[in-house]
Amino acid sequence: MQSIQDLKSPSIPHAWAETQTDFHDAGWLEPQAERLAFADPEFLLRRETRGVRLQLEMLKPDLAQTEAGIEHTVVVFGSARFTDMATAQARLQAAQQTAQAPAIAQALTQVRNALHYEKARTFAQLVAQSCRCLPQDEKLYICTGGGPGIMEAANRGAHEVGMPSVALNIALPHEQHPNPYVTPDLSFKFHYFALRKMHFMMRAKALVAFPGGFGTLDELFEVMTLVQTRKARRVPILLFGTDYWTRLINMEVLVDEGTISAEDLQLFRYVDTPEAAWKAICDFYQLNVPEA
Repeated sequence: MQSIQDLKSPSIPHAWAETQTDFHDAGWLEPQAERLAFADPEFLLRRETRGVRLQLEMLKPDLAQTEAGIEHTVVVFGSARFTDMATAQARLQAAQQTAQAPAIAQALTQVRNALHYEKARTFAQLVAQSCRCLPQDEKLYICTGGGPGIMEAANRGAHEVGMPSVALNIALPHEQHPNPYVTPDLSFKFHYFALRKMHFMMRAKALVAFPGGFGTLDELFEVMTLVQTRKARRVPILLFGTDYWTRLINMEVLVDEGTISAEDLQLFRYVDTPEAAWKAICDFYQLNVPEA
């Protein structure tokens, strides 16, 4: 049977040729009744075809990762606003030259947060390097949201040791472009947050949450809820940066007030170094990986 995986050699070449032509036409989003339904962008973007779009966002990244042999990932979350240390130091020097206290204070915060960027980068290097020699079906790959900040740091760490990494980006009102370290063939963009979150969990063997804002908290608590309610299998959930997380959220209050069970505190643990995070994952799965 002829393969339909390669869209450059489709089993319906005339439809593909027609679609290629239409996409170069300035009016390609204008309704045209004579178009094939599956080659009609205007039709596919209608409210009534939302179910089709959901299915496509489910299938495209899944098929591509399967074809690339990626079955296991370590998902790294965290703030999109952190920079690498070199950038943060340069901004501090520029702020000091202005002699403006608010600018200097902000720059000092950026330098402090740049430590998280560098630790995420080191953690990804450690995972990628350690998994390099494992059999294909046992390798763990770094997976991020594909944007800047902590996401960039993790993709960068994997890239620096020559290993691919996955990026699950999201289309936002203020366009978020993939960071320069993502693997192009494994960089996917989503419209639906729900499908993006599902893909994070489909292959996740561990979740490492670095300090972050609303988006990080949303992703973290969704995963914790799925594991707590046994809608998802138990995986290591690591909160990187004990000081940040314990200042931000007092989990013990949830137990004291009876809103969670005491055993729910075992769903996650705090870590403060890349080595401790990787060891926690290896211990959980009893992995015997070569030294990085």
